[in-house]
Amino acid sequence: MGKGSGQREVKPGDSLRAGIEGAPIEPGDRMSPGIQFEEPLIFERSRTGRRGFVLGQGDWDVDDVDPAAELGGGLFRDEPAELPEVSEPEVVRHFTRLSQWNYSIDAGFYPLGSCTMKYNPKINEATARMAGFAQLHPYMPDQWCQGALELLWRLERILCEVAGLPACSLQPAAGAQGELAGLMCIRAYHQSRGDTQRTRIIVPDSAHGTNPASAAFNGFSVVEVASNADGTLDPAAVEAVMDETVAGLMITNPNTLGIFEKEIEAICEVVHRGGGKVYMDGANMNAILGKARPGDFGIDVMHFNVHKTFSTPHGGGGPGGGPICVSDDLEPFLPVPRIERSEGEDGPVYRRDFDGHPQSVGKVKAFWGNFLVYVRAYTYLREYGSDLPGISERAVLNANYMRARLSDTYNVAYPGRCMHEVVFDDSSFRDFGVSTMDVAKRLIDFGFHPPTIYFPLNVDGALMVEPTETESLRAIDEFVEAMETIHAEAEHSPQLLEAAPQNAFRNRLDETTAARRPILTYRQLREER
Repeated sequence: MGKGSGQREVKPGDSLRAGIEGAPIEPGDRMSPGIQFEEPLIFERSRTGRRGFVLGQGDWDVDDVDPAAELGGGLFRDEPAELPEVSEPEVVRHFTRLSQWNYSIDAGFYPLGSCTMKYNPKINEATARMAGFAQLHPYMPDQWCQGALELLWRLERILCEVAGLPACSLQPAAGAQGELAGLMCIRAYHQSRGDTQRTRIIVPDSAHGTNPASAAFNGFSVVEVASNADGTLDPAAVEAVMDETVAGLMITNPNTLGIFEKEIEAICEVVHRGGGKVYMDGANMNAILGKARPGDFGIDVMHFNVHKTFSTPHGGGGPGGGPICVSDDLEPFLPVPRIERSEGEDGPVYRRDFDGHPQSVGKVKAFWGNFLVYVRAYTYLREYGSDLPGISERAVLNANYMRARLSDTYNVAYPGRCMHEVVFDDSSFRDFGVSTMDVAKRLIDFGFHPPTIYFPLNVDGALMVEPTETESLRAIDEFVEAMETIHAEAEHSPQLLEAAPQNAFRNRLDETTAARRPILTYRQLREER
C-alpha cells in the first residue's frame, strides 16, 4: 500500500520507540527493510522443483537405489510428503528473520514472575558443547561414558546438599514431571505400607497450576486450602483438613506470592503427625539458595527447576530438568536408572543401575536426552561454589528495590518485604478503565517483555514481577520508569494502553478466537505454480 492510502513511509533509523518519544509507528505504515517486514510462511515461499541440497554423483548413483527395497515393506510413501520446496539461502534467511522477531533473555529484561527468567551464562554453553559431552549417544556403554556419569553423580550430591535431603534422581525432564515423580514416590511409599486409603493431597490456593494436575494424574483428589490474610498458609488450616485419607501436602516456599512460609516447620509437623508426606515445589529456590535447606524444615521430597535456579535455557518445550531430592524413607522408590559409584582397580567406576532397586517407581522418561542441560547446571554450580547465598541475596534485594520504587504508584497485593518476586494488582488503575492486560501490552512498546499477569489466581488483576539477581540497577530503573509512565498514561491517556502494543510487529490479537478456533497446521493451497 502506498502513501496515497494515508500511510507514511518509515525509513531506517526511525525509532521503534517512537510511541514513547513521538508519533507512534502505526500498524499499516510501510516499513523499509532496515526496520521490519512481513515474512511469509515457508510453505508460501515454496516453488515446485527447488532444492536445498542435491547428492553429488560419486561411485554410486542415487537413481540406482530402490527406496522401497531399502526401507522395507509398508514404510515407503505412495506420494511425496507435502513439504516446502525451497533453496538453501531461502531456508537460512527465512529462519534467521524469524529469529529476529523473538524476544529473549539475551535481548533484554524478562521479568516473568514465577518463571525466573535469568540470564544464561555463556561459559555454560561452551562447556555443554565440549565434544566429550555433546557427541555422546544414549546407547553408548557405561565404560565409554565415565566422565558424563561422574558429572551426573556429582550433580546429585550437590543438589542433595542444597536441598538438605539425602537422595536424588535426575530422571525427571521438567519441573512438572518432577512433581509427578515425587508424588509417585509418596504414593508408592504409602502402598508399600498397605496404607491404601490415602487418596487426597492438600494444595494451597496459591499453588502453581501443575500441582493439582500432578496430584490428579497420580490418582489423588485435591483438597484446596485458602491462604490467610498475609498470603501464607496457616498450620491450623492444614490441621482442619488433615486425616487418615491425606497422602500429603504440596507447598511452594517461598510461595507464589513471593512470601516465605514462616510456619513451614509447624505445617510439616501437622502433616507428619497425621501420617502424610510433604512435597515442596522448588520453583522459587532462587530466593533461598544457601540460606535455608528444605529438608531442615521438614520437607520429604522436592524438585528443582534447573532452568529457574541454575540458569539453564528456559522454554521451547525442552529438554529440561526437574530433578527430585527425597528423604531416606522415600529413597527406595526413586526412578531408575540410578547412578551408582563403586571402587575399581584404577579408581571410581560409575554405572547406570536399572535393576538394583525393586521398589522403584520405574522409568519416567527414556534415555538422558536432557544431559547437556545438566552439564550447564553443574557448570553454574561449580562456578558459584560457596557463593550460592549471594545469588539469593541479590535476587531478594532486586525484588524489594522494585517493590519500594513502585509501591507509590502500583498497589502491592501483600504489603511488606517480599522475597524474590513481588505481586502488584490492578486496583490503582482499574477506575481509569485500564486492565492488567493493557499495562502488559503497553510495556511491549517500551521494549520490555511483560511480567506474569493474572497469576497467582488468588490475586485479582495480578501483575507479578521477578527481576532475578542477574539484572543491573540500571535495567531495573528503566523498567520502573516505564511502569510509572504507563500508570500516568492510564490516568490521562488510557486510549494509548487500550490500543497497545503499537510499535510491535504484531498488534493486539483476538486471543479468544485464537484459543477457541486455532489453526495449528498449514493448509497447503492446491494451485498451479
